Amino acid sequence: MNEFREKITVAITGASGAPYALRLIECLVAANVQVYVLCSSAARVVLDTEVGVKIPGSPDGATQFLSEKFKAKPSQITVFGKEQWFSPVASGSAAPKKMIVCPCSTGTLAAITLGMSDNLIERAADVVIKERGQLILVVRESPFSTIHLQNMLTLSQMGVTVMPAAPGFYHHPKSINDLIDFMVGRMLDHLGIEQTIIPRWGYQL
Repeated sequence: MNEFREKITVAITGASGAPYALRLIECLVAANVQVYVLCSSAARVVLDTEVGVKIPGSPDGATQFLSEKFKAKPSQITVFGKEQWFSPVASGSAAPKKMIVCPCSTGTLAAITLGMSDNLIERAADVVIKERGQLILVVRESPFSTIHLQNMLTLSQMGVTVMPAAPGFYHHPKSINDLIDFMVGRMLDHLGIEQTIIPRWGYQL
């Protein structure tokens, strides 16, 4: 019997919003989810720039780093390199049925829309779409161009959830962490993971 409740792929791209990704992984680990992490080179730069987190370039080093950071169980977090084509996420027979790209750059958005599959993030997203799984894109850009909007519409019509990184304020946030939790809470809701990090509408307002 698998000790984890399920598997979810988390892809991190070079858009601004690194704190969302780290908080999401933290919450998934706490919920006993097995997490496959895909991290682009640009994402590593943004993580260092925005939150001072230096993720090692090698998959093994990154796996150890994130596992220690989030106190994960053995094998709960696995990081795959951008060209590890024999990893589970690259095949419909093995990939998790749920994937979230957080944050999602508009370049990655475009590549997923066109089915480019030039790296493992794009291929993993393509697999989830073709297997009729759940794909969530936390797009971070402002303003959106017509190209961005057309790409999001195309994916939405395929069943992909487009969730721009646009936190609300009705919960009276007191800190940046409250805003991060607003978005991560919504992500967890859509992934079907029980969460208590943000109040429901109509409660505790």
